[in-house]
Amino acid sequence: MVVGVDRYAVFGNPIGHSKSPLIHRWFAEQTGQDLQYEAILAPADGFADSWRDFVAAGGKGANVTVPLKEVAFALAQIVSERAQQAGAVNTLYIDSSGQLCGDNTDGLGLVADLQRLGAKLDGAKVLLLGAGGASRGVVGPLLAAGVASVHIANRTADKAMTVAKLFNSQVTASGYGDIPTDHWQLVINATSSGLSQQRPDFSPEHLQSCQLAYDMMYGKEPTAFILWCRQHQVPLCADGIGMLVAQAAASFAIWRGVTPDITPVLEKMTTLVRR
Repeated sequence: MVVGVDRYAVFGNPIGHSKSPLIHRWFAEQTGQDLQYEAILAPADGFADSWRDFVAAGGKGANVTVPLKEVAFALAQIVSERAQQAGAVNTLYIDSSGQLCGDNTDGLGLVADLQRLGAKLDGAKVLLLGAGGASRGVVGPLLAAGVASVHIANRTADKAMTVAKLFNSQVTASGYGDIPTDHWQLVINATSSGLSQQRPDFSPEHLQSCQLAYDMMYGKEPTAFILWCRQHQVPLCADGIGMLVAQAAASFAIWRGVTPDITPVLEKMTTLVRR
């Protein structure tokens, strides 16, 4: 039994748009957990102070969103292998010895959503578009899920190669114009191009074997990437709203020791976002 009300939060800048308080409220109601979850605006240069104030007021754990994930990584005393690979932390908690621990559940959320959608990850060849933090955070979990290879393509090839070098030989890299001709079963857009209704500039030939095109961005309307993939007859296209809910569920499980059922919460969130 939980004694009193434990406090959790999401830190970010900006933060007003965050769906995390609503998602975690639904998780708490579903699992019978007595907790409070709020959104906290924190400047990057003042995040450490904001976190300490939160803990002093009874805070037990938090999610961290842009642009504070790297700051949280530096603040954490112990980081998971996932966070180490990502170079960023999206989940903070204090362990039994009082140390601040950092984890990254973004990749777990992506893998869980891909599995929900029926993607066959074992032995799959993955084309990952973009070489920023979103991309770096999911390569490790994709490899752990059994994919055969991940090719990171980015507008700037050097940046993609820098990320690829963090992993084993299963991970390769290039610019958009030099993507190897291969049977990519899964194509994932980890860029923020959807924010401006753009898409990564790569050849449609790389979609010929694609069974699932996935955009980590989400919104009321389909992203330019998803619309383009549909035009090129990709059988299944999905955005990142499922990843949003699944990564939150992984954080919730780390904090509370219980894994919520994602399905009803995803249905509610989808209705809210799409209306």
